[in-house]
Parts: sequence; C-alpha cells; structure tokens
Amino acid sequence: MGSTDRIRNVAKRVAKWARAGHQMVVVPSAMSGETNRLLALAKELAPAKPNDAYSRELDMLASTGEQASSALLAIALQSEGMESVSYAGWQVPIRTNSAHTKARIESIDDAKVRADLAAGKVVIVTGFQGVDELGNITTLGRGGSDTSAVAVAAAMKAQECLIYTDVDGVYTTDPRVVPEARRLHTVSFEEMLEMASMGSKVLQIRSVEFAGKYRVPLRVLSSFTDWDIDINEEAQSGTLITFEEDEHMEQAVVSGIAFNRDEAKISVVGVPDKPGIAYQILGAVADANIDVDVIIQNLSKDGKTDFSFTVNRGDYAKTVDILRSKVMPGLGAHDVVGDTKICKVSIVGIGMRSHVGIASKMFRVLSEEGINIQMISTSEIKTSVVIDEKYMELAVRALHKAFDLDQPVI
Repeated sequence: MGSTDRIRNVAKRVAKWARAGHQMVVVPSAMSGETNRLLALAKELAPAKPNDAYSRELDMLASTGEQASSALLAIALQSEGMESVSYAGWQVPIRTNSAHTKARIESIDDAKVRADLAAGKVVIVTGFQGVDELGNITTLGRGGSDTSAVAVAAAMKAQECLIYTDVDGVYTTDPRVVPEARRLHTVSFEEMLEMASMGSKVLQIRSVEFAGKYRVPLRVLSSFTDWDIDINEEAQSGTLITFEEDEHMEQAVVSGIAFNRDEAKISVVGVPDKPGIAYQILGAVADANIDVDVIIQNLSKDGKTDFSFTVNRGDYAKTVDILRSKVMPGLGAHDVVGDTKICKVSIVGIGMRSHVGIASKMFRVLSEEGINIQMISTSEIKTSVVIDEKYMELAVRALHKAFDLDQPVI
C-alpha cells in the first residue's frame, strides 16, 4: 500500500480472486510511512505523555491512516469494475477493550460484512483498529493489521487467511543476517507462535495467537509478485502455517532461529528472599500494561536475592521508574539496574520434543564463539538465550550453520 500504483496492483490482485469465485474480505494497512508521519506530528506538538487522554487522541489520529488506504482501495476496485465497500473498524463493529494504543479484540459483528458479500461486493475493513464500549476508536498496536485480518477471518470462518507482506514467506532466519536462510514451505502453528514471540517480524504474535485459538489456516506470501500470477500458483506459494504435522517436520529438529534486538534487562538487586516477592515486583509492572519476558531469580545469600527480567526496550524507562518509585520503597531493595544493549536469540523446532541434547549443543556453539549467556528460557519446542547485543549476528549465523538450516530438506 506504498503508493497509488501499489494500491492499484492490490486492487487487480483482489479482483482476480473475486472473479475466480471467492468471497473476499480485505484488511489493508496504512500507506507506507503514514502512521509514522502522523505520530511524528503528535510528537512535534507535544511530547509523549503516559496518560489515557493523550493515548486516546493518538488512537484517533493513527486510525486515519488505515481509513484512507481502505477508501482508496475501494475506489481502485470500483475502477476495476468490482462492487466494493469499505468500513472502519467501528462501523463493523470490531469491539475491543479500552487499552488505547494496545487494545485487544473482544468480538466482531459479522452481519454487515456477510450481507455485503452475499450481494456480491468485495468488503474492505480497516486493519489495526476497533471501538471500545464507550464508542472510542482504539488501535491494536504496531503490526495490528495482521491481527485484524486473522480476527476477521475467524469471525467469517474463512477457508484461509492470506497475509501479504514484504517477504515471500517464513524463513529459517532473517535472510539479511544469514543469506543462506531457506524459505519454509510449511511451518507448524506452534513453531510460528514461538518464532513470533521470540522476535520474528513476519507476523505479529497476536495474529498467530488468534489463528491458533480459532484454527484459522494462515499463508504468508509476497505482495511484490506480479498481480496476474496464475491463481493456482499463487494459492500454493509462500509459507503455510498449519495445524497438521508432516513427515518433514519430524526430520527437522530445529526449524528456525529467531532473534529480537528490542530487549532490555532489568534487575532488582537485594530483595528479600521470601514468598510474594515476584508478585510484588511483576504485579506493579503488569498493572502498567508492560509485558515481561525472560525471568530469573538468583540464589539467596544472607536472606537476599536479585530478581531479573526482560522487557521491550521501549518500556525500559517506564519500568525502571515504576520499580524505583512504587516497588523499591516497600521491598527494601538495594537498587534497580538495567542494560539496554542486550538481545534475545532463540532456536525453535517441534523436533526438539523428541531429541535430547539440543540446548546443550546451542550452548556449546555459543561458547565456541566466545559468547557469554546472561539468561536462559526454555519451553517444549524452543530455547532462548539473552546475550550482549553486539554478538547477535554472530550467534545467529553460528547456530544456523550448526543446526544445518542452510541445507535443503530432503
């Protein structure tokens, strides 16, 4: 959606699918750079203020980007001879909670959309936004158009949700870091959920969570292929995120390497080692709508311990302020310290369930490269480490090679 030419190409692609007999609901994002432009205007007029009134106005402002692109796409489709209609999220309506700039979808009324589809129209619904119970426009956070698309697909019980993006699928890791990275033809929902949560930027994690909850098949494919590509070829391109495991999934112990630069580590030093400490620390952070990731509590010494965790780098300053002003006085902690120059690197694969020694191999590879591990987090199908940010690309390349992800699947 970067220009009128790109919007025209999107319209031609949509029209191709509609003429092939598919009922189409399209969820566009804003035109390239538009959301950043709008938010920059707000910042120019006033610095960011962490209060509800300011956040409400940011949502009012940012939502206009998707409204503009949706109307433009409807116009482009009409010029292609297709009946089409666009709706803002509040018109559908897409109901959300009231957490401005980070709202979560609660329900979608599909009656209006179904009526238009039955009348032969292509329906366009703004991504990234909805409306709360008070009638305020809300937004879902950056990348929220993916979440909107999956939520609409779930509400409509769609056969498949196609996510067109600037890459042609899900890769074993970011090809900009490892040129030998391979595109995966299929990836399990569980693996995609872990990769999204660990830093893969292909899909927003909430969109994958929605897909898993409502079992919506997703396909990630490129928006830069020619619009007139054969529809059957297009329908099989990209990467299918599936709920069915195939024989190749069992062979691949590790399917991908994910990484996230947007991490910061915070340590509350010298807290009493007694029940309820974790809640006292993390409860205050959660109340501020800040997500916590990796958590470590050190061994107790003289009745005191250190409690460390990671947050998004953009939430670092706010989190430290909360801890120092609201938590430290009541805990009697010695200090709150942090590090914003860290990153998280993760190996992901459903094959890890049935293979031993995968984590130890990861640790050995990093050790051989002289990379120190600061924190470790594991689940059934992933192992994540927090390391110094300057070693991120080295770690990703070394792990990608060590787990043979540069080799074709036989």
